[in-house]
Amino acid sequence: MGLKINAALQYNIFILAKNLLFMNLSTFSPTKRMPVLFLGHGSPMNAILDNDYRRSWQALGQDLLANYPKPQLILCISAHWVTRGWYLTAMEQPKTIHDFGGFPQELFNQQYPAPGNPAAAREIAANIGAGLDQAEWGLDHGAWGVLKPMFPNADIPVIQLSLDWHAAPAQHFAMGHKLRALRDQGVLVIASGNTVHNLGMMGQGAPYDWNVQFDTFVKNHIEAGSLAELAKFQDLGAVANQAHPNIDHYLPLLHAAGAVDEHDSVRFFNERYDARSLAMRSVIWEART
Repeated sequence: MGLKINAALQYNIFILAKNLLFMNLSTFSPTKRMPVLFLGHGSPMNAILDNDYRRSWQALGQDLLANYPKPQLILCISAHWVTRGWYLTAMEQPKTIHDFGGFPQELFNQQYPAPGNPAAAREIAANIGAGLDQAEWGLDHGAWGVLKPMFPNADIPVIQLSLDWHAAPAQHFAMGHKLRALRDQGVLVIASGNTVHNLGMMGQGAPYDWNVQFDTFVKNHIEAGSLAELAKFQDLGAVANQAHPNIDHYLPLLHAAGAVDEHDSVRFFNERYDARSLAMRSVIWEART
């Protein structure tokens, strides 16, 4: 009689096989498990203003370098690179992209000359089913806007992972799951977006009720560890539509949440609302010691 394997066991075997592949990537050496970050980046100006957000990113970078090995690679998922299918940047020197308009020249003058890592990009792409971008993209402001305050020396290689606009939210969460084992190889996974992002409703005053309601939905599921539920955000109906008329700034959170281990600890920072219709909640997940 042949051995029958149920669907759940088949899935677990599949995930184990994926993790084993990552554990043998030739471009990485095993390290202490790195954290996973979701950073609410808000306005591009936060990259250069002396405000609480930029200072929190500076402190975060210093804290990471003090308590973890220097990352061998940063894998960044930004709200600002949307493609058909998933892609990884695979150039030796990704360019700094100023993908915005109407801001002071000082912001356009910013450069973040971190190297890429084409060899790592090829190996990761082969394991997660992503394509390679060898010339077109680089580091957009969702990436360099937070990385420059965190790691101003720009001496850690950075690869960006795009957002597949045609994938369902649950598939973005599953993509994050594929990235999980990279954390044991000195790879720092950083997702950059916002828990609430509606530029069309920006104004002055207290946050909209739907802003607080959606951000609280995110907070509650993260605290409960029910991270897969984050992919069901559209069940909130009108509240979700107001919080994210375009879901590009929410999808990076799903990648980060997918890369989390169930035993990780979690803490929030920048738990604030901006311009009535933005939420800046940021999250760090770390392996328990």
